[in-house]
Amino acid sequence: MKREERLATDEDAEAVSLCKEGNVDAFESLVGKYQKKMFNIAYRMIGNYADACEIVQDTFVSAYKGVKNFEGKARFSTWLYTIVVNLSRNRLNQLKIQRSREAFSIDDPVGADDAEVKRETASDEPSILERLEKKDVQQKVQGCIDTLDNEFKEVLVLRDIQGFSYDEITDMLKIPEGTVKSRLFRAREALKDCLKKVMGKL
Repeated sequence: MKREERLATDEDAEAVSLCKEGNVDAFESLVGKYQKKMFNIAYRMIGNYADACEIVQDTFVSAYKGVKNFEGKARFSTWLYTIVVNLSRNRLNQLKIQRSREAFSIDDPVGADDAEVKRETASDEPSILERLEKKDVQQKVQGCIDTLDNEFKEVLVLRDIQGFSYDEITDMLKIPEGTVKSRLFRAREALKDCLKKVMGKL
């Protein structure tokens, strides 16, 4: 579908028009419609639940304040996703700076609310070791995603994890389709290499 056709069929046009008139209910309907996918984008890029929640909240605040200036050159959803990607990118840069300043020691005590070790009874659920192993794999995958440069991480999350089309990604990131494909190829290769190193032969 051509860009002009996509814009002409923007299903949010009526709600956006009401938002521009100050209709809070219309904006809340858009929040309900898009918050889950926006959270998924932020979480995959950041890897932290609390940060992702904050980014989504900031995105909607920014969108609410800026909706009167929304010109409709892209679909409203694309405009929203662009904001969440940009805020995630900014937060990621902040986190990298913060992590580079923090020292971590394996000798640090493990935090606990109380000093008692609670006894666990037998259960049909996966053992603590099994849960830790599964969590370890997830952390390794997210860890490898985190090692990617932002420009590669963005296209990987948007295309392979969130399933956006190349057209949508070019609208969000304001880069040519060829650049998207090139970055995606390099991101996939880098992710594969990282996973081989941390998890063995795939």
